[in-house]
Amino acid sequence: MKMVIAIVQDKDANKLGLEFVKANVRATRLATSGGFLRSGNTTFMVGIEDDRVAEVLEIIKETSHTRKQFMTPAVSLDVSMESTATTPMEVQVGGATVFVQDIEQFHRF
Repeated sequence: MKMVIAIVQDKDANKLGLEFVKANVRATRLATSGGFLRSGNTTFMVGIEDDRVAEVLEIIKETSHTRKQFMTPAVSLDVSMESTATTPMEVQVGGATVFVQDIEQFHRF
C-alpha cells in the first residue's frame, strides 16, 4: 500500500478530482496555499495499492499542466530610500509536486 500526496494548482484540481472518480480512485482533497507566488493549491491524498501507483501518477501527469504567468516583483528601496520601478516578469507555474510513501497500515472505517 502507498500514500500518494499530490499538490496541484487550483486551476487543475477539479479536472484531477473528476479523473480520479472515473478511475475509481478514492482521494482526500485539501485546500492549501503556498509556493513561489503564494497562490491557491489543492493537495490530494490517495491511499492506493502498489500495483495502481503508476496509474495514479499518469492521471496526475495528464491533468496537471504547467503554464506561464506574469508577476510583478515586490517594490524594493535602494540605499537612497527611493523606490525602484519593477517590471512584470514571466514565470512558469502549475504542474504537480508528488510524494509517494510506503504505508504500514491502511484502514477504511
